[in-house]
Amino acid sequence: MDKGSSGAEMAGTVISFKLKEASSWWHDINESPFWQDRIFHVLAALYGLVAAVALVHSPHLPLFLLMSIQLIRIQLRVPEYGWTTQKVFHFLNFLVNGVRCLLFVFRRNIESIHPPILQHILLDFPSLAFFTTYALLVLFWAEIYYQARAVSTDGLRPSFFTINAVVYAIQQESEAIVADFNFVGFCKIKYSEEFRAFIAMWLVLAWKTIPTVAILSKVFFAVVSLFAALGFLLYGGRLFLMLQRFPVESKGRRKKLQEVGYVTTICFSCFLVRCIMMCFNAFDKAADLDVLDHPVLNFIYYLLVEILPSSLVLFILRKLPPKRGITQYHPIR
Repeated sequence: MDKGSSGAEMAGTVISFKLKEASSWWHDINESPFWQDRIFHVLAALYGLVAAVALVHSPHLPLFLLMSIQLIRIQLRVPEYGWTTQKVFHFLNFLVNGVRCLLFVFRRNIESIHPPILQHILLDFPSLAFFTTYALLVLFWAEIYYQARAVSTDGLRPSFFTINAVVYAIQQESEAIVADFNFVGFCKIKYSEEFRAFIAMWLVLAWKTIPTVAILSKVFFAVVSLFAALGFLLYGGRLFLMLQRFPVESKGRRKKLQEVGYVTTICFSCFLVRCIMMCFNAFDKAADLDVLDHPVLNFIYYLLVEILPSSLVLFILRKLPPKRGITQYHPIR
């Protein structure tokens, strides 16, 4: 019995030592300016250097360059259609990843920007744009699903604009401040009373940070991410089941079935992880992503919720639209 208990104690001591050693390693990296800069630069490089061999022949090119190349390829294939859903999706991906890459390159410089409101705007913009980018994909799938069932899609685009207007607004206490968007090829902000109130609130926060408002803002982003995940599950799942029941078996049907299934799984998982992480971010300072001394957490988080999902989705959706004369390819109205 004594030998058994001493062995258990020794094993417990070893485990405890290993945990302390791992904790010390994590703490040393987080507190080191050298490692902070290196990890943020690696993140910037990952946003810029994601392999997409199926898109272009070179195995390593910047992600934002790949998306711009893909955008140019689509424009050359169907120039007469203007800003189609596919073009807007690739442009927004280009914008999100390009801006995020620059932010991580200059992450330490951003920390010294005053007033702090400018830091929040710079750091929040890519996350909001990422939501808009993939909400556009949900909209596209919803239109396909309802058109196939001969149901009117007139209300989908106004709903898309309204949802994005709400997302880009910031809630203060019990009142939501709504920014009004008008989309004509690009989203333009309508300078309404609500938008002026939105700017005024941010100016107040620039001089005095209100912890409760900051927590509510992060919880709001968590809720937004949850609804995005549910949107992919709902319309991706519906489209998948509809294609599965399609009576005509063909190679194109099988490819589209796999495409919808893979993208739905990736995007649902991505936004669900973002939702969970934002909840921790709101209530636990150890999970704060907007500080310099959490580089390892930033690396893991952005790798899982943006870099890998964007790369996989762009690879899956790499197929170009049909050539001229094919009438099934419709532009954004």
